[in-house]
Amino acid sequence: MDDLAGFLRTRRSRVDPADVGIPVDSRRRVEGLRREEVAHLSGVSVDYYVRLEQGRATQPSEQVLDALARV
Repeated sequence: MDDLAGFLRTRRSRVDPADVGIPVDSRRRVEGLRREEVAHLSGVSVDYYVRLEQGRATQPSEQVLDALARV
């Protein structure tokens, strides 16, 4: 799962918020999307997304992976 965790962090940092309909604020502290934004866009809880990104959640369902891939 460490590979998935690293992949999620890398991809999240590369997504432009404007590309997914999130207004860009000059005060953003992170490059790319926030964890909360990815969770909302993919329809999973913030807690679950954080566990995925930290490698603490094991075996996400195919539906969750598909939803994350669409972000």
